Amino acid sequence: MRIPISTKLITVTILILVAATGTITWISSDYFEKKASEQVDIANLESAAAKAKEVENIVGSLVDKTRVTASVLMKDTTDHVAASDDFDFNFTKDKNFVSLEILKLEGTTVHTVARKVKEDLLRPYNLTGNYIINVRSWQKFPIRNVAQGNIELKNASYPKAPAMITIGIPLVRDAQGKITHVALADVTLAPLEKPFTDPSERTQYLVDRYGELLAHKDEQKAMARLNVSNNPFVKKALTQKSPQYQTKFVDPDFEKNYFGASVKTSFGATVISQTSEETILEVSREVRRRAIFVAGSAISMAIFFIFLFSMTLTSPIEKLADMINLVSRGNFDVKARAQVKSHDEVGDLAEAFDHMTEGLKERDKVKSLFSKFHGSSVAEDLIGKDIGVGGQSKEVVVFFSDIRGFTAFSEKRSPEEVVEMLNEYFGVMVKIINSHGGVVDKFIGDAIMAVWGAPKTSDRDAHNAVRACLEMRRALETLNETRVGRGQPPINIGMGLHAGLAISGTIGSDERMEYTVIGNTVNTASRIEASTKAFGADLLISDTVIEKIGEDFKTELAGAAEVKGRSEALKMFKVRGYRAEDGSMVEVKTPYSDYEAEAADKVKVKAA
Repeated sequence: MRIPISTKLITVTILILVAATGTITWISSDYFEKKASEQVDIANLESAAAKAKEVENIVGSLVDKTRVTASVLMKDTTDHVAASDDFDFNFTKDKNFVSLEILKLEGTTVHTVARKVKEDLLRPYNLTGNYIINVRSWQKFPIRNVAQGNIELKNASYPKAPAMITIGIPLVRDAQGKITHVALADVTLAPLEKPFTDPSERTQYLVDRYGELLAHKDEQKAMARLNVSNNPFVKKALTQKSPQYQTKFVDPDFEKNYFGASVKTSFGATVISQTSEETILEVSREVRRRAIFVAGSAISMAIFFIFLFSMTLTSPIEKLADMINLVSRGNFDVKARAQVKSHDEVGDLAEAFDHMTEGLKERDKVKSLFSKFHGSSVAEDLIGKDIGVGGQSKEVVVFFSDIRGFTAFSEKRSPEEVVEMLNEYFGVMVKIINSHGGVVDKFIGDAIMAVWGAPKTSDRDAHNAVRACLEMRRALETLNETRVGRGQPPINIGMGLHAGLAISGTIGSDERMEYTVIGNTVNTASRIEASTKAFGADLLISDTVIEKIGEDFKTELAGAAEVKGRSEALKMFKVRGYRAEDGSMVEVKTPYSDYEAEAADKVKVKAA
């Protein structure tokens, strides 16, 4: 009984169940997250505003104390009397003050009118009152801003010294209202740090106009005077005209999302409050995880029962997939229908699969046979195209080789011996040609014709061809050692290379075709091979090959010869070696690379 595969698709219900449950879970948790985010955003800004107000009160108190104390010090200095009881009460007995300095502004010149330092606070750090002078030099306090009527704060904490901030305030104005004196008070960092030490999931800190930390939840960061102006949120907050700003941002240090809020104070400092989204949304995500767990438990039960049913569908498909892998590795003997028993569309697919493997088996056999006659690259090129006669012009390197004295050798031996010798010789030489990217075009008796650049072209065709010839020179020596060891005569060969344009493609008729290259380049390569006999060399190459290989090979001019089919004498060169990777020249010479020159048909050596 044939069961349609459509009846098995009832399993889609499980997908609907998952989609429905997942959507409900996602929407509810997403809504919860949005509400939580809104509440955190509001709370974050409210917290920043509260901190800003607290900082305003602290700084306002410090400013008032600084103004009163500086006024007393100014009066004492003007009247040239010792420090009064009022000054001692405001400065000496106030544990927050470290130093107090009054500066007079005269044009662009600033000089110190009076300076008081609590050296007993500096002594534990092995510092003297002169340390405050160094602090002014290091911190580059914006005195000109104070001269314009602004209150300025600057971190004055340095290594191995007290943690301080400097408060700058306008002190005295002349009759025209111009500020003539300013006061700088160095106070301990503790009062400003106190508002930011509350335990909370928020990270809160205070920065000056330039993004340098004045106070931080982590006191060490404030003492290190870290500049956080490169933080994207801080940078944006400092440039806002509005005193309040909030947004969601990514912290580059932790690569996490944060909710940020900022509130500017009246004296230019800004309170920053930021809360990790991961921390705030953990509750909503826990709700989501529990909802997913409950939904997952229900879905798991459904999947278990549906899985038992789906096995009738998936099992045969998995078998087909395994058989496809076997076929992709070249095994065409698999029988799908014998393993897939389904009486549905999958069973029909198995039958079609068996028909396909039979066709692939025949195709692979044809391709393998075709490759043996024409080479794998030619076979792949022809298989990938529409079959028909025709060709195209290509820049190629054509190779011819011939066995010297083959006719005399054949006359004295049986056909079996001749074929055995040729097969052994061809087996060595063809392997070298293939390994260097060449394609054997045909065998002409004892001759080999090969080509580089067809059907696939490379800018290294000439180099590969010459290297192949040198490898054949070496291989012939090894082959001859074997032959001599068996009591057989050695073999001498001639090889010729020529580069140029040729027509590459199929020739013949619709009933009988052959892939080859034809043209004057092929004829010239044949004449060069014939000239090896006249020059007594196993390898000659033309000047067109020389142009392509440059100085990568050791060559020498063999001479020029008039060959049949060319009106001008043809220059030919011997190849003695090649250039190694380290730049040295490697000579390739064997007892069979040079021999006695003799007359050659269709070749007339031109006198030097």
